[in-house]
Amino acid sequence: MAIARQVLCLSAFLSLPHARSEPIRYSLAEEADSGSLVGNLAQDAGLTPAQLSARRARLVSEDGRQHFRLDRATGRLVVADRLDREELCGQSGACMLPFELLLANPLQVFRVKVALEDINDHSPIFPEERVTFEIPEKTDPGSRFPLEVARDLDIGSNSIQAYHVIPKNAYFTVSFDSQSENNKNVELVLEKPLDREEQADIDFSVIAVDGGSPPRSGTTQVHIVVLDVNDNAPVFTQKIYVGQVLENAPEGSVVLRVVANDRDVGINGDISYQFSHTIGQTNSAFSIDNRSGEIRLKKPLDFEAEDTHELSVRARDGGGLSAICKVLVEVLDVNDNAPELVVSSFSSPLPENSPPRTVVALFSIRDRDAGANGKISCALEDQLFFSLKPAYDKYYELVTASALDREETAQYILTVTAADAGSPPLTTTQTFTVDISDVNDNAPVFNQTSYTMYVRENNVPTVLVGAVSAADADVGLNAKVTYSLSPIEATEQPSCSCISVNSENGHVFVLKPLDYEKMRQTEVVVSASDGGSPPLRANVTVRLVVVDENDNAPVVLYPAQDSSPTSSELVPMASEAGYLITKVVAVDADSGQNSWLSYHLLRATDPGLFAVGAQSGEVSLRRPVTDRDTVKQKLIVLVRDNGQPPLSATAALSALLLKDFSDMRQPHSSSATEDEGGSLTTYLIISLVFVSLLFLISTVAFIVHKVCRRKELKGGHMLYGADNLPSSLTDAAAAGTLPHGYCYEISLTTGSGNSEFKFLKPILPSLPPQHCDMGGVTNDEQVFPCGPVTTEDVTPDNAGTVSAEQFNHFAFN
Repeated sequence: MAIARQVLCLSAFLSLPHARSEPIRYSLAEEADSGSLVGNLAQDAGLTPAQLSARRARLVSEDGRQHFRLDRATGRLVVADRLDREELCGQSGACMLPFELLLANPLQVFRVKVALEDINDHSPIFPEERVTFEIPEKTDPGSRFPLEVARDLDIGSNSIQAYHVIPKNAYFTVSFDSQSENNKNVELVLEKPLDREEQADIDFSVIAVDGGSPPRSGTTQVHIVVLDVNDNAPVFTQKIYVGQVLENAPEGSVVLRVVANDRDVGINGDISYQFSHTIGQTNSAFSIDNRSGEIRLKKPLDFEAEDTHELSVRARDGGGLSAICKVLVEVLDVNDNAPELVVSSFSSPLPENSPPRTVVALFSIRDRDAGANGKISCALEDQLFFSLKPAYDKYYELVTASALDREETAQYILTVTAADAGSPPLTTTQTFTVDISDVNDNAPVFNQTSYTMYVRENNVPTVLVGAVSAADADVGLNAKVTYSLSPIEATEQPSCSCISVNSENGHVFVLKPLDYEKMRQTEVVVSASDGGSPPLRANVTVRLVVVDENDNAPVVLYPAQDSSPTSSELVPMASEAGYLITKVVAVDADSGQNSWLSYHLLRATDPGLFAVGAQSGEVSLRRPVTDRDTVKQKLIVLVRDNGQPPLSATAALSALLLKDFSDMRQPHSSSATEDEGGSLTTYLIISLVFVSLLFLISTVAFIVHKVCRRKELKGGHMLYGADNLPSSLTDAAAAGTLPHGYCYEISLTTGSGNSEFKFLKPILPSLPPQHCDMGGVTNDEQVFPCGPVTTEDVTPDNAGTVSAEQFNHFAFN
């Protein structure tokens, strides 16, 4: 029969859609020995024994008592200790032992109910071993005399089924009404009138027999004393009295009053009341007034311990006749028990990347009160990230409601409040402290979007130029930041290998001396990585700017200092003060104020005759030329930059004071002067021929240039070059104070007989150094290739004349 029930329960369990919605049921006879098999719980739950061990299966009961034991190795459910149904369930018709099978990782709960079946292990017991009845001899046949019923702790068919009189006699039989569940009466029935003179005393036994197999029985001795006269027994006004009392009623409170009447008078009608001593009433919480029949409280009641009290009250008259009634006292519940919250499972700390609806805690709630006093509502106080979810029966799950962020909140203190519906309601609070564990979900963040660091050229090796700093919002190893140089992609310009970064503190070092003239600035990418797995990283660009130092002296471009002999500038004797003789052109490879050049007259044959522009380098007459002045003048110009300390260079030049060009052929005091004049005449003749030819070529080139330029403009771009400049001159112009190309115009005027060398504005001042094409000019003007000079040096106000020797120098060299 037990195996059939288990198979039936297993079939019903497998047919359910969810194991948690319907409990697994077993049945077991009481008094089973420890270790007795109840059933294969793992198989009935759809699990394997390996899963029971892996998921840490355990049994949890509401009252904390473990009646059963789970064998994880086999999945079998066995009896832990001997089970006594009467001790566990009393007289209850059904004895269910509920508990839960709790699994972790993931959390899962199976409800299990074991029905404890009764066996016939108790015999009927009468309250008294001997009962005496005093019956008047005039009692009519058919009279009934109530007998205290026997108590059998077993239930159902194992309870009392019949009463018998032994030995049988002609006067009495026993009547047993088994139809009423709450009012089973045993009465002795008088079959024929008594005759005290014939038999004054009658003794026999009453046997109570239960329905067990084999049956058990209990016996009480009955002694009948036949009395004379008193032929009316007391009669209660009700067979059953029902009273109600609050469980918090004070001692001495009147519960109810029983009343019995006797038609006799005198002592035979004098009634007294007392409790009939039945099983379980020896320590009764009630007392009765033997004269008035009032039943009062003798000690406090507890609804949760016992909600109904059953009493038997006997009314006895003075003649010995009595009657018994049943009194049921119902204890009314008072809201005196706060809800109880029992935590079955709690997970903390919780990873911050836990998905929503992750179970944090599983707990059950209960209230020992009844009705509205035991109806519980459960709430979570003011939380956006967590919520309560009913699981089943009286279980609740505390789950996450949304994504968590440890960097925003590292700990949550959750308060769950359980309140009953009593008046006033009672509440219980449970606090859950949930720590959020860190996950590497934040990359390092630099405190700047980019860094610019400065280092002076010619620095010492391994000089500290700055530091980068990044912070990580995570904690622990996930927040430990290390720094490194990131490799630059092949398509990008290769970075300087002279930069290093400290992996621990982000300090940036320059490993070797730098030269501003070779490298103005460079960029590297610094990467910050955290210690997470996998690590997160961030990049930042670090630009290293090389600060110039005054380590380059000025370089004189004109007049060239390597020519031998030095060319002379031609100065007409009729020149007035301010007449521009020539211009000293110099550059400095440094930048900024280190490249700002100033010009000073260091030494001259006649210092009072000449003046040098401090900013422009123009050499001009301070006063008019006189006949007393030496024809050949020598000058040394000092070119100095603005660095600290300043660096300088000198330019040597000479000037010839002539009345006109014919003076160049006049004999001088020395043969060297004559040779110089002859050479000058030869140069002038060649120059005139060259200018004539160049004029024709220039006219053709001008036309071609205009045509080509129009085509270039239509094509959307223009080409410029500096191919006709010396490479050293072009580099100096690009790095120093001459960033643009300039054209020089030589004008030979026939009226004066002297040659003039003019510096014009740059053809394209806003463009990089470029080649100036030859264009058409009129009369005796020619445009020659560009030379690098500063913008301030080339203005219409700076135009001046040059000697024929200077002209030849520019034209042919």
